[in-house]
Amino acid sequence: MQDKELMEQELLVIKGVCDLYQHGTIESTTAEVHTAFKEALNESLDIQNKLYNLMSEKGWYTTNTVEQQKIAQTKQKFSQNS
Repeated sequence: MQDKELMEQELLVIKGVCDLYQHGTIESTTAEVHTAFKEALNESLDIQNKLYNLMSEKGWYTTNTVEQQKIAQTKQKFSQNS
């Protein structure tokens, strides 16, 4: 497996872990459990951010720029629905 593929897989795994820890934090029934999940979530988010930054530096994770007009249209659409 190439480095890019390995990092893509690692990023997918850490995103899944973050999702699980987030739900654990939200659903926890005691302060101790809440704190444990929250700390694990924060550590996982830090790992995710480092992976993203490394992949972005290598050009392996690119994002598309959205036109300001499309952003304004979307904001208008959702503000009308509220």
